[in-house]
Amino acid sequence: MEEQIGGNDDRWKGSIDNITEMASNLDSLQKLLLKKAVFVEEDTFARASLVSEQSRTIKVLEQRVQTLERELDAAITAAAHARSEKRHAESSQKAAESRAQEVTKELENTTKVFKLHMEELRGMQEQILKRDNEIKLLEAIIQTLGGKERLGKSGANG
Repeated sequence: MEEQIGGNDDRWKGSIDNITEMASNLDSLQKLLLKKAVFVEEDTFARASLVSEQSRTIKVLEQRVQTLERELDAAITAAAHARSEKRHAESSQKAAESRAQEVTKELENTTKVFKLHMEELRGMQEQILKRDNEIKLLEAIIQTLGGKERLGKSGANG
């Protein structure tokens, strides 16, 4: 407990020393200001204050202009990038449309070739059917003739 009391005393003593030193510094500063102080007329002081305020305003406005210039540069860059992407998309779209036209034309050509082949196959099928009928007719004639020959041979042998 005595250690705590002793510690508190040291802290208070240090705080008082700091306050005393700050008071001494303040006195020195006050003396310096009195020696170096320049007194001006109210009008001159008002103009100087106005100039100082305008200077601060100009500095703030310059910073704002710089910020806006950076934002403008970023917007210009973004717009250029967007235009580039748009041109790329348009180019891709034209290529896709061209490819679609090629595929459509190829399909139309394939359809025409398919129709020609179908007509050719129908023509061949008709020829096959016609020849098949001719073969059946010839077979019937052969059977008929072959049957008469057999009859004639049977009657002569019998």
